[in-house]
Amino acid sequence: MSGTDLTHPWAISRRHVVRLGRFHQHGETETTILMRTTRTLTDAVGAWRALARRAGADTVVGVAIAAGTMAALSLFLVTAYFVILFVIGIGAAALPIVTKGVRRLCDLNRRAAGRCGIPVDSPYRPGPQEFEKDIVGWMRRCKWILTDPATWRDLLWLLLNTAVGMIGFVPAAVLYYALEGLAVAAGLWRPVLDVNGSGRWYCFITVDSWGSALLAVLPATGLLLAWPWASRAALVAHAHFTRFLLGPTRSAELASRVRHLAETRTTALDTQAAELRRIERDLHDGAQARLVGLGFTLGAVERNLDRKPEEARRLLAEARESSVLALRELRDLVRGIHPPVLAERGLADAVHALGIASPLRVAVETDLPGGLPAPVESAVYFSVAELLANALKHAGADHVAISLRYSGGVLSARVTDDGHGGADPVRGTGLHGIRRRLAAFDGTLDISSPVGGPTVTKMEIPCALSSPKTSSS
Repeated sequence: MSGTDLTHPWAISRRHVVRLGRFHQHGETETTILMRTTRTLTDAVGAWRALARRAGADTVVGVAIAAGTMAALSLFLVTAYFVILFVIGIGAAALPIVTKGVRRLCDLNRRAAGRCGIPVDSPYRPGPQEFEKDIVGWMRRCKWILTDPATWRDLLWLLLNTAVGMIGFVPAAVLYYALEGLAVAAGLWRPVLDVNGSGRWYCFITVDSWGSALLAVLPATGLLLAWPWASRAALVAHAHFTRFLLGPTRSAELASRVRHLAETRTTALDTQAAELRRIERDLHDGAQARLVGLGFTLGAVERNLDRKPEEARRLLAEARESSVLALRELRDLVRGIHPPVLAERGLADAVHALGIASPLRVAVETDLPGGLPAPVESAVYFSVAELLANALKHAGADHVAISLRYSGGVLSARVTDDGHGGADPVRGTGLHGIRRRLAAFDGTLDISSPVGGPTVTKMEIPCALSSPKTSSS
């Protein structure tokens, strides 16, 4: 066998051994490369499918926005008509009803803007707690509506949206034109050619042969690939327009901020007063009662020490047990006010301790580069404890994941459980208490809890670090 005879089976075997040796030298085999390529293709297909689903949803929302322009124009004309009637002395009964429809349409467009990542807060002034049922009440309601600057901005938006809202047809138009080009290139040009004898015109191309049909595939494919980005660009443009007119002005934001601070201040004072009453009640019914009983027991020991030493020993044992119970209740009370582990080790270790003490399987992940203000740590600690208790008692969860992050001046806490879901922050007093606790620090509480689970609760509190990191985690 010569050295160049590659047809010999042993020569072929040596060649494959050399090739496999090269793959092993680089830490890869043919199977590994195939698996990696398959995984890459699968990820790419999944990304395009997700992009297509988002573009489809954007197209539907865009069509709804464009279709709503007619409703916007109708509401503008009807509202303007009843405003004029109110000015001349009539129309007070219909104006609040029409304005409710206007605000509902505007709120839908605010939600559409928020879907594109451009949140638009409600700019309306809070109304009175209640209105009278007579004509005076209707007049007060109309005065409240007409003196709110947001009402007039709504009307301006209704008028301008009849033109600007047509941008919502852009995603559907791009998709339709791309599919039309592909259909023409696939053979639709032939019946058109048979009918009029001149072929089908598409994107500056007269499609009257298979060659021109193949050429028409290029712009059609380009439009189809650009459709997801064109859809999102059209909705983002409309969202900016919506935020410009339907968002709160600077003065409205300041007024809302003042109202929020007043509400949180009142809530904090009420919470503090309720906490003081709870501490007083727990001391009176628990440790104080045991200490009083301990005094009586020691008095009985003093009287029986000489005459009945056995009885005195028994009473001393009761006194010792009572003192231990009183000390335990005091420790529990202090732990309910501010847990020692929170004061000594910080929020990260305190949350780890909560996970260890819970009967659930709890995974805790923290990334806190430094210490946090003690009130903030306390608020987050008790909020996480409440969520763990809810997952155990109400959600029927087996596993809970807790994540603590600090970034950009905001402390974020995320609690996820695999329970049956269905948590309602409106009906749940515990969740309402967490929201009030966080609101005292300008914090927010977001809950996603579909029926069947999982429940994802995200808390955010703006705060500054108070000290370098000292936790062991």
